[in-house]
Amino acid sequence: MLQRLLSTFRFDLAVDLGTANTLVGVVGEGLVLDEPSVVAVERGTGRILSGGCAIGQLAKQMQGRTPERISVVRPLCDGVITDFELCEAMVRYFLRKARPPGWRRKPRVLVAAPGCITPVERRAVFNSIQRAGARQVWLIGEATAAAIGTGLPIAEPVASMIVDVGGGTTEVAVLSLAETVADASIHTGGDVMDRAIVDYLRRHYSLRIGTAAAERLRIDIGSAFPLPKEQTQEISGVDTVSGLPRKATVTSEEVRQALGDPLEAIIEAVKSTLDQCSAELAADLVDNGAVLCGGGSLLRGIDRFISEQTGLPARVVHEPLSTVAKGMLICLEHFEKWKPTLHSSDEDV
Repeated sequence: MLQRLLSTFRFDLAVDLGTANTLVGVVGEGLVLDEPSVVAVERGTGRILSGGCAIGQLAKQMQGRTPERISVVRPLCDGVITDFELCEAMVRYFLRKARPPGWRRKPRVLVAAPGCITPVERRAVFNSIQRAGARQVWLIGEATAAAIGTGLPIAEPVASMIVDVGGGTTEVAVLSLAETVADASIHTGGDVMDRAIVDYLRRHYSLRIGTAAAERLRIDIGSAFPLPKEQTQEISGVDTVSGLPRKATVTSEEVRQALGDPLEAIIEAVKSTLDQCSAELAADLVDNGAVLCGGGSLLRGIDRFISEQTGLPARVVHEPLSTVAKGMLICLEHFEKWKPTLHSSDEDV
């Protein structure tokens, strides 16, 4: 009864602060916000446009179409905060949008962090979220949150593998008895894939395109495994020799070739994690396989590619983009159960 009464005066948020997108969930309401992690600023002054509201979706619409004096930037790169002031402003804006009408009390916030984050970077996350308006901040590993969000039996004495391919990082972890027993975290994700496509077109077609166009190409015809029917798509860019606009027709085989190095890095992370497992855990994974989530898992055939390269069955979860945020909401709803797995801003990190 007391817990129920206290919960009515408590405002808890789950924030999946991603390199590409930020998702915010409210306990009791579910996911309430999903916007790009971008901010539009004026060069020189650093002032955020539109009265401080050119953040998220509005800033994304400006990307690649701004005059010289305006820049659309990401406050995070490879899962790590690179611009503290802009990150703080972005998070403050998102928290304000997620706050229920008339609610003034500062929220407790649970944030997901990549496994490769350093103690200094972790402290930076705590400071930025607190300055953005949080009363208390808790940190959870992205892989753990993703595993909880997918419904894997990680609290049981059986191995569960999660592969979270995000925008800036890929998190691979094997969990058992609610703890991580083997893991790997690499700075390879959707952003690296897009840059690989940009580099490929520049080398093979002498065509310069932006990362946004590369992302569309990856989504539209990209794949990690040969398609039943290969596809083509026309792409517009700038000729690197003449400097004039022109078009080129790109095939899905070429996009797959461009993605070769990033995909190989993900396979190496999976194999590295498997090498850390005991024989008993590895035997579990032969039956249970790997579960894929994150935006990068939407690449066609990536489950078949990982299965072929590792020998493990692999599958992509339903709604992979929101898996981490959903896992954090479950943690907040059953806070005392998952509290031992969290890092608090009150700790000396």
